[in-house]
Amino acid sequence: MPDPSESNKKKSPPPRKPHPSPLVGASTWWFLLALALVAVFLYCYNSRNGRSEITYGFFRRQLEDDKNVAGVEVQGAKVFGEFKVAPIDPDAKPGADGTSPRLHKKFAAVLPPMALADPKLDEVLRERLKRDYRASEPRDNTVLVLAVYMLITVGLFVGLWFLFRKARDSFFSGGLTGGFSKSGARRYEGGDKPVTFEDIAGLEGVKHELQEIVEFLRNPEKFQRLGARVPKGILLMGAPGTGKTLLARAVAGEAGVPFFSINGSEFIQMFVGVGAGRVRDLFNTTKENAPAILFIDEIDAVGRHRGTGVGGGHDEREQTLNQILSEMDGFTQNESVIVMAATNRPDVLDPALLRPGRFDRHVTVDRPSLKGRLAIFEVHSRDVPLDIDVDLEQLAAGTVGLTGADISNLVNEAALWASRHDKDYVDMSDFDYARDKLLMGAKREDVLSEQEKTMTAFHESGHALLAWIVPGIDRLHKVSIVPRGRSLGATQLLPEEDRVNISENELRTRLLFLLGGRAAEKLVFDQYSAGAEDDLSKATQLARRMVTHWGMSDRLGPVAFRDSEDHPFLGREMAEPRRFSEHTAQVIDEEVSRLLREAADRATEMLKEHRDKLDMMAKRLEEVETLDEPEIEKLIGPSINKPAVR
Repeated sequence: MPDPSESNKKKSPPPRKPHPSPLVGASTWWFLLALALVAVFLYCYNSRNGRSEITYGFFRRQLEDDKNVAGVEVQGAKVFGEFKVAPIDPDAKPGADGTSPRLHKKFAAVLPPMALADPKLDEVLRERLKRDYRASEPRDNTVLVLAVYMLITVGLFVGLWFLFRKARDSFFSGGLTGGFSKSGARRYEGGDKPVTFEDIAGLEGVKHELQEIVEFLRNPEKFQRLGARVPKGILLMGAPGTGKTLLARAVAGEAGVPFFSINGSEFIQMFVGVGAGRVRDLFNTTKENAPAILFIDEIDAVGRHRGTGVGGGHDEREQTLNQILSEMDGFTQNESVIVMAATNRPDVLDPALLRPGRFDRHVTVDRPSLKGRLAIFEVHSRDVPLDIDVDLEQLAAGTVGLTGADISNLVNEAALWASRHDKDYVDMSDFDYARDKLLMGAKREDVLSEQEKTMTAFHESGHALLAWIVPGIDRLHKVSIVPRGRSLGATQLLPEEDRVNISENELRTRLLFLLGGRAAEKLVFDQYSAGAEDDLSKATQLARRMVTHWGMSDRLGPVAFRDSEDHPFLGREMAEPRRFSEHTAQVIDEEVSRLLREAADRATEMLKEHRDKLDMMAKRLEEVETLDEPEIEKLIGPSINKPAVR
């Protein structure tokens, strides 16, 4: 029995080719040719090519003294003639070789009033030139010149009007350079190796949601017999790198129906109305190939809240969004096109876009769990030769919080590092290097002074020691004073499990860890350094969220306070008044400061209590620059959080 997906693929027509632009046609070329001929005529008329302009005195000398004039024609006050031999230009300076440039053989001169009144001039010319002298009345070409210039002006206006009319017609018919109003949607062609659901790991729940759509397109009667209808829209939401676009490509590979994709930013152009025109063309193209799937990536580029921005107003983006709303569930019903969209900012989307009837299903593509990360490692390492010491389960456990894109990048970095060292297999050390590079940044070639190295060693030892002796902090994996990325050192923690919720005590412990580096600097050197800027910024942000978002302040109570950072649009933040007083804002600042001071004081006390371990770790860190978990255990004893894994 033939596969329905194969039959659908055969029946679907090939992608339409763009219409050639009718802008540059035969009439346009004739118009441009006429303009060129008129320009050549004017140039030839106004400038006597190859004719030198000379003075009347020079003309008389060449005529009487040198007898170098072959013939002349006098037209009123102008004299046109030809020399027997081209004379030297009297006004030109000699060149580098000492020779002076010569005039053209043909010349023109203007008779001064005194020459026009001299009756002897005519006699001299007749005597000298005889048959080669002619005198004629001056021609009045004023009417001809005016007529030509008027013809050119009218021709330019008519030509420009003709071109603009052509451009307008081409613009709205999709002919101007491919058509601004053409959507530019790409029809997915799977090729030899189409992406399928088997190529996606760690997203089983999401794949189940999308598999239902694929089955509906393949066998709609199975669902329609009970009155079910396919969802009109599916919105994929998730952090960057979680696999939203990859899922859409898998749907294209599995569905067996035409699949069109476009990026949300491609709708917006500098011309008014282009976005809405592209939406219409996009949906018309998809309907012509129905049943079909339309995928809009990064839909937040065009689907944001209407009325946002300073002054609100109706702009091109809103007009485009209105057209999308109308096409998805407007007055004209459409049951044959399924719209898929992806975004990592669902909070900024317009509510009208999210309602049932447009995007019926909101599918959250979350970061993978431990089981999901293991499956992703297995998928991306299928074509990578692994050494026997590689433990994918250990790698999955040590990459909590990484997305599928991060894991793919990690495997690729490990393979590149092994290839650089001419290895036949990728071993565990290559994966450790790739993980450190991904989590802590690439190594820098900076050379620290002894003072900077000592202060950095105590700073990182302060973080590491607190992670070692304070319960509730994630397991310490490695501490280093090798400059990486934008930091002079790093203390790497590896969570033992995936967390979706966290308590107040654990948050306070996290504040304690973040401020441990500053506390060590103050304890040892009695001063702070600028190297703790990132720690202080993260701690302040965490403390403020504890107070304003999670109600973890006894003075303020269980109240959430909206912050200006909650709205990504300046216009919305300006339009909505702050819902708490200046006094409350002051109390919020005081509570944030209190949380930070309490954490800093507690960190200082614990480091004082274990000063000997702090000194030992810092001294050893200065010597070897990097300490991992087993080495730290040998140095200061086992950790209170988790025993070292060998």
